[in-house]
Amino acid sequence: MARTLEPNTTLFMDLEAGDAAIEGYPIDVIRPQTWAECRDFACYIGGPNPSLSEDQPYSQAHYDYVVQTYGDPQEIMAKFSTIFVDSITVAGRLCFQWCQQQPESRSDRTGKLDTRAAYGMHGREMMAWLTHLQHIRAKNVIFVGILDEVTDDYGRKQYALQIEGSKTGRELPGIVDEVITMAVLGGDNGPFRAFVCGALNEWGYPAKDRSGRLDTLEEPHLGKLMAKMSTGPLQSERPLDFVDPNAQNSSEGEIANA
Repeated sequence: MARTLEPNTTLFMDLEAGDAAIEGYPIDVIRPQTWAECRDFACYIGGPNPSLSEDQPYSQAHYDYVVQTYGDPQEIMAKFSTIFVDSITVAGRLCFQWCQQQPESRSDRTGKLDTRAAYGMHGREMMAWLTHLQHIRAKNVIFVGILDEVTDDYGRKQYALQIEGSKTGRELPGIVDEVITMAVLGGDNGPFRAFVCGALNEWGYPAKDRSGRLDTLEEPHLGKLMAKMSTGPLQSERPLDFVDPNAQNSSEGEIANA
């Protein structure tokens, strides 16, 4: 999907070490290998958060450090309009490994790993990182993640983001503007790939469209998708219509009887 974006204005954050699909594609790539580097790049790209104290990540002090380390972001990042993060599943693993090594994740009495404390720190760290990237208003930020299909005790299929802990997978859909599932669907001429963008889809895939401009199914092309989201009427100009299904069914029944 990164190949459907404009290469000259896209920065590819390769956490998977699986960029064979874009081999030869002229796109700029960064490869963080630790959670500290992931935080540094987020602060570098997103700038400082003035509400944080100097000893916190993403603060002004953190930003000053990364600028001194990597150079002036106004010059380096100016050409990029899209940040493509592949993937938050691996970012979650790096984050959890880092959390397990922190003193806060160790028992004060025995010094052994406190799994609950590690998962609690992991949830806070991941949400802070994702929120900082999501708040970059001048750029489009795309997070890629693996979707798991789970069958419960009653045989019902459910879908969940594959990531360490439950907090990130549960809260991430609430902070982003779009949740899109790329799925393989069955058609009259055989299976095909499509973006599922509507929350009320018949397959039960996770989806959300805050722009209000996307159809339930869209062509799996990120460039065209982003262009469609930026055109058309503004949300403030869209009418807020409500259709009462009971009244609609009653009206259809009256027409049928007639």
